[in-house]
Amino acid sequence: MTAITQGDTPVAVEGDGVELRTQPAGGDLSVAFVRLPAGADLRPALQGMPDDLCPCPHWGYMLKGRLKMVTKDGEAVYEAGQAFYWPPGHAPVALEDCEYVDFSPTAEFTAVLDHITSRS
Repeated sequence: MTAITQGDTPVAVEGDGVELRTQPAGGDLSVAFVRLPAGADLRPALQGMPDDLCPCPHWGYMLKGRLKMVTKDGEAVYEAGQAFYWPPGHAPVALEDCEYVDFSPTAEFTAVLDHITSRS
């Protein structure tokens, strides 16, 4: 069994108020602790991915704030207190300061993070 704390999780992406910490959690899944300031739009960072959207699925829980998830079929808003599943093909835009925890397939998520960090 594994217990992972935010403070002990390495930072993978940081800048302009965005902080994403992630590490493998076991069973081919990784956990991510994400903070996005109001107005953060990750669509530019995802340009070059399929449909310019995140191709990795995520399961998680919104701890704080409101987040708009943009897909090629429309938009949905998620807010604190909601559990979520985001299938492949999405890009987050923070409507308020947001914090959430999500779980994703490690290999797929690593590919997305590598793409994002290579653009910096």
